[in-house]
Amino acid sequence: MSLLRHSRLRFLAIFMVLALVLAACGNDEDTNGDNGAATDGAATWDQPIVFGDFNWDSALFHNRVAQYIVENGYGYETDTLAATTAPMLQGMKDDQVHVVTEMWIENLPDSYHEDVEAGEYVDLGANYSESIQGWFVPTYVIEGDEERGIEPMAPDLQSVEDLPQYAEVFNDPEDPGKGRIYHGVGGWEATEISQAKVDAYGLADTYNGFLPGSEAALFTSLQSAYQRGDAWIGYLWMPSWVAAQLDLTMVEEPEYTDDCWDQIMSGEEACAFPNVRVNVVANPRFAAAAPEVIEFLENYESTMDETSEVLLYMVDTDSTAEEAAIWWLQENEDTWTSWVPEDVAEGVRAALDRP
Repeated sequence: MSLLRHSRLRFLAIFMVLALVLAACGNDEDTNGDNGAATDGAATWDQPIVFGDFNWDSALFHNRVAQYIVENGYGYETDTLAATTAPMLQGMKDDQVHVVTEMWIENLPDSYHEDVEAGEYVDLGANYSESIQGWFVPTYVIEGDEERGIEPMAPDLQSVEDLPQYAEVFNDPEDPGKGRIYHGVGGWEATEISQAKVDAYGLADTYNGFLPGSEAALFTSLQSAYQRGDAWIGYLWMPSWVAAQLDLTMVEEPEYTDDCWDQIMSGEEACAFPNVRVNVVANPRFAAAAPEVIEFLENYESTMDETSEVLLYMVDTDSTAEEAAIWWLQENEDTWTSWVPEDVAEGVRAALDRP
């Protein structure tokens, strides 16, 4: 009886081992078949891809182009989350934002570069590599405009050193006797830099800074002054529709240096904005899970002039960023199809062809 019992136990043990081996083999087959992403590098992302919306039109436009391709070409759902610079960066760290298509790299705090090195963000390279920002005035302020009957108001204005003598020209209606410099929107890193420059250039005694509530409010203030032929000075950037549409002159500043920029926020020294790289940036967990979308975003590329053209189209046709994205995709098939495989392009074309 004892030998029979031991034989049965031995048979049972062998049977259980074989069952476990077969189960493991079956699991391997399932992993390699139904979920091939585990071995072939395909996507494993199973939630909406959240694009970070900054509050200026070019950022919205580029997001909408990328979203349209991702939704209709790759089959993912997308969503958006609006924020200014600091909350956006934190949102990417916290997995609340997965893609930003227009990150102005040189305007970011130094910690951004450290975080990229630490793997907190994946910098996918340039959307467009050239951009311009600084303080601008309508050219007629310096040169006049004979056709419009405008005499030069600040004929010797060339650099920031000349601004004190023209404070009354750029009169602040809320504080007569001092000039007004329009900064960017609150929450932008560039706005804080522009504010610091007022102190560094010794302009605080002769000028007040003014923060408009939005990009639209900033542009409206300039456009209104331009239509009246009035003086205006403030922070602007290219690409933007207003800089493309109006005749403007940038006020000269000391040449940019790394040493100056390192202490720009101190208000003790200032210099010109650097030429800014405008990059596409992704959340690292999303990047690892959706490599085919990341490949598309690495290929995504535009120029300052192309973006300015779209922004002018938006103004001229009163189009939303979504409408401008569809228009651009319809007009520039040769460009965007070079970013994606043919099967993805077919899906996007089919969506564009739908009424």
